Amino acid sequence: MGPFLETLFGGLMAGMLYSLIALGFVLIFKASGVFNFAQGAMVLFAALAMARFSEWIGKGTGLESKLLVNLLAFAATMVLMVGVAWAIERYVLGKLVNQEGITLLMATLGITYVLEGLGQIVFGSDIYKIDVGMPKDPIFLFESTFQGGILISQEDLYAALIAAALVAALAAFFQYTGTGRALRAVADDHQAAQSIGIPLRRIWVIVWSVAGFAALVAGIIWGSKLGVQFSLTQVALKALPVVILGGLTSVPGAIIGGLLIGVGEKLSEAYIGPMLGGGIEIWFAYVMALGFLLVRPQGLFGEKIIDRV
Repeated sequence: MGPFLETLFGGLMAGMLYSLIALGFVLIFKASGVFNFAQGAMVLFAALAMARFSEWIGKGTGLESKLLVNLLAFAATMVLMVGVAWAIERYVLGKLVNQEGITLLMATLGITYVLEGLGQIVFGSDIYKIDVGMPKDPIFLFESTFQGGILISQEDLYAALIAAALVAALAAFFQYTGTGRALRAVADDHQAAQSIGIPLRRIWVIVWSVAGFAALVAGIIWGSKLGVQFSLTQVALKALPVVILGGLTSVPGAIIGGLLIGVGEKLSEAYIGPMLGGGIEIWFAYVMALGFLLVRPQGLFGEKIIDRV
């Protein structure tokens, strides 16, 4: 029972991180109808900025407090991500209002390569480390219940708790605040929202800024775990099966989908992997998403689209 619970907890912790990235996809899609293929690049760009700002601020100011340096770097990176959100709305989305979905998708693909190239030019292409002080030593839990206890990574546990808190905060923001209600109105009908005085462009800047904030936190967590490198974009793309599973328009779906994907890939790797030679964790999420596309394309909590002619 102990090994099973270790695997289960590991899957839940990984799933919360997937949910955090998936929220960026869902928020932007709900507010603008754009499937943001650039979310992975935003995670990478934010992580690169955070790592380099921490280094530059530490050297430039001589501050010895790592916490203060990280806070200043976080603030500077968030300002940068808001600037990126403004630029995307001003120079890309603002020019493509009411265009076809495929046009907007191609625009986000272009944003992906721009952010990756800009990140490499401005911040460099080396592997950087983000140290936010999360403990890395594993701990044993429930030693009195299970023989030997359950081994849990403290870093994964703290990361999952941070991701869970942020996911809950974003869900509450979207559901209960005036800005969140305006975002939902824009998602339902752009023209109707504009007709009652909701400024579409300001809403788009806000939602891309919120997605940038989620990308920044995800980038810090993954950068702390894996180092800041260009493979982070591949990690972020693991959120694609999550939004397919949960539904492109559902915030709760992003949470449930992330947990299901995280648990599913860990358990399949642990119990089915040895029979198939391993490697299931790499492709399990995509096969699961393909199955849902065949059976329930809108996902578990997505809205079923009915075209009337």
